[in-house]
Amino acid sequence: MNDTIRTLLNRRSIRSYTDKIPDCKTLEAILEAGTYAPNGMGAQDTMIICVTDPEVRDTVRRLNATVTGDPNRDPFYGAPVVALVFANRERPTHVEDGALVTGNICNAAYALGVDSCYIFRAKEAFESEEGRKLAKSWGVPDNYIGVGTAILGYHKGDFPKAAPRKANFVKII
Repeated sequence: MNDTIRTLLNRRSIRSYTDKIPDCKTLEAILEAGTYAPNGMGAQDTMIICVTDPEVRDTVRRLNATVTGDPNRDPFYGAPVVALVFANRERPTHVEDGALVTGNICNAAYALGVDSCYIFRAKEAFESEEGRKLAKSWGVPDNYIGVGTAILGYHKGDFPKAAPRKANFVKII
């Protein structure tokens, strides 16, 4: 089986992490793969902010958890790295573009032996006053919104098995 297909079939969303951070070279390769995601009209109107600083990560965690109604919850499952994807809201494909970047990050991570999970609520977290201020401090333009979050690290415990695929998922006409 082709390595790319194997990666796509075997990657899983991990919801329990050790505190080990992937090395810089691996992290840079994963993030670079995100920059090669397909995007509307080739505009490349997305931006990745990678957070490894524990204090900043905890702030982002709290912003995301507040959206769920429980600011004490850890929606990042203890992952030591948080890759935030922002996209230019003025582009008609901004949500799709950001989602593809986030997906590329998750798939590249698995291909390089790093675990991941796609986390939602970036839009709501960075629409808050505190979130906008934080994004602005990172140089995220005002017209960019949070689209997705890829948490990265190494799983704790057993690696999950894939759920069976539903019947009639694919129809070829």
